[in-house]
Amino acid sequence: MMRLIGTMTTLAQTKELFRGADAVCFDVDSTVIREEGIDELAKFCGVGDAVTEMTRKAMGGSVSFKTALTERLSIIRCSREQVNKLITDHPPQLTPGIKELVNRLQHRGVKVFLISGGFRCIVEHVATQLNIPLHHGKVISMLKEMYGFEKVVMIGDGATDMEACPPANAFIGFGGNVIRPQVKEKSLWFVTSFGELLKELEKI
Repeated sequence: MMRLIGTMTTLAQTKELFRGADAVCFDVDSTVIREEGIDELAKFCGVGDAVTEMTRKAMGGSVSFKTALTERLSIIRCSREQVNKLITDHPPQLTPGIKELVNRLQHRGVKVFLISGGFRCIVEHVATQLNIPLHHGKVISMLKEMYGFEKVVMIGDGATDMEACPPANAFIGFGGNVIRPQVKEKSLWFVTSFGELLKELEKI
């Protein structure tokens, strides 16, 4: 098995691991979909500015995900009905290329998962569109144990996504919707479109 990222893993090894991955896990907000679900909900409820700033701090790594989530939810104070209305009136927009990438991976027999700490009903809506199962954050080690995966790749835009590696064997930073400086700087492989990942799969 490839050495875990954070030891001596290189860009070439990360690409090789992606091409031969057993499973690929995607963050949802600002990765699989173009927006941050919680920010869109905040705008919908009229408290967008305060929540967007807290999201920026969390994704940049200056505030923990748990702290930021708690503070954002206390500001929004939304109901399940409001979340459902948001999905109906303003459905999440898939990032260009994600459907093609997921289809390509699944066609190759690679298991694809969504990893998210966001609103479950929003994530479920996205999962249904892409025909992939839903799992919450910090479950990569469980997936490896349950399915015997040896090569798991995590793809995401935020600092919290990088924390999933390890247990993931490699992390790919994604900047197609928003570029977070810390993620771009610390990612061995940073891409700005899913087309770059599709192109890598063509090398097999």
